[in-house]
Amino acid sequence: MREKASSPKAALKQGLLTRLKNAYYLSIKELRSIRADYILLVLVAYIFTIAVHTVATGSSTNPKNLTVGVVDEDHSNLSRQFLDVLNRPPLFKRSVLINANEINPIMNAGRMIFVLEIPPRFQEDLLAGRKVSLQLNVDATAMAPAGNGAMYIQTVLTQEIMNYMAGQEMPLPTLANVVIRAKFNPQFYSSWFYAVMQVVNNITMLGVILTGAALIREREHGTVEHLLVMPVAPPEIMWSKIIANCLVILIAANLSLLFVVEQWLAVPIAGSRGLFLVGALFYAICAATLGILLGTITNTMGQFALLSAPILLVIQNLSGGMTPMEAEPVWMQYLMRITFPTPNFVDFSQAVLFRGADLPIVWPQLAAMAAIGSVYFAFSLKRFRQVIFGG
Repeated sequence: MREKASSPKAALKQGLLTRLKNAYYLSIKELRSIRADYILLVLVAYIFTIAVHTVATGSSTNPKNLTVGVVDEDHSNLSRQFLDVLNRPPLFKRSVLINANEINPIMNAGRMIFVLEIPPRFQEDLLAGRKVSLQLNVDATAMAPAGNGAMYIQTVLTQEIMNYMAGQEMPLPTLANVVIRAKFNPQFYSSWFYAVMQVVNNITMLGVILTGAALIREREHGTVEHLLVMPVAPPEIMWSKIIANCLVILIAANLSLLFVVEQWLAVPIAGSRGLFLVGALFYAICAATLGILLGTITNTMGQFALLSAPILLVIQNLSGGMTPMEAEPVWMQYLMRITFPTPNFVDFSQAVLFRGADLPIVWPQLAAMAAIGSVYFAFSLKRFRQVIFGG
């Protein structure tokens, strides 16, 4: 009687062990296929090293090497101080004195982003207490340096006027002194933001592409037929591809954070790298499941590339990794958070890596990624059964 009572439990345990063993051996097979693909390994290494550094340092929005032309019609001590303060590298290239009739040709040719016009008797009117103004012409076709640079030049000139008036012992019309304390990024380095966000984008891209391409490759080469005659279930095949590719992605992401972001780019990581990897695991599973879903919809590698490219473009541009989600319409924000796990992972990554948040703060993002990933997996498994196993 005891053997009969325990036999269903033993059978269930044996079945679970068999499934885990099958998933393990299939995962080893996937890892061996990845190891044999040297071009793929070089691509992963490049994306998490040189690409991260290039994007972080090459797309900086900090004011740097600004080209400024100056029309000095005052020729006073104060106007010469303006020229001096606008000649300080690396924020500015050497400012160039030009005539007023050269402004339009120079800016039309794109030779300068800024042209400062100092009117006649500017210093005299300032000392006399009369209303004065400076005109800064900005080439706004280069939006990031134009906007940030204009604000910086305005701040520099205002400070220079305040210093000059203080030296003349003139009363300053200042009502309040505003003290700014920037947390988490005191120098406002854009490279700190872009470095971490590029790692997030790489996890997204490789999570989708590697798993989807692995499935498409087996379908094109006919090796998927070998799996059909093996005593394996569809979930075991799916999990093997997810586990193998997520393992490669997480190892590469961790090494990228350690050697590229922290050491090469000198970005301080405030939180736990282990907690970040836990969240990255949740997210990588979501991305890999999406890749399998796209792999079941398409039949060839070309079709998969054409379908995944616009989806990745939407995910990366509208999930807060490139631009703030607050700038999007409200309905778009809700749609992105419900449809894709990426906005939650972006919030999670910024909270952990920049602000040092711990689990009690970021668990809602983990729960949201788990919920969205479960829906992805259920739908992908259904498609996988229909397309690969015909049922």
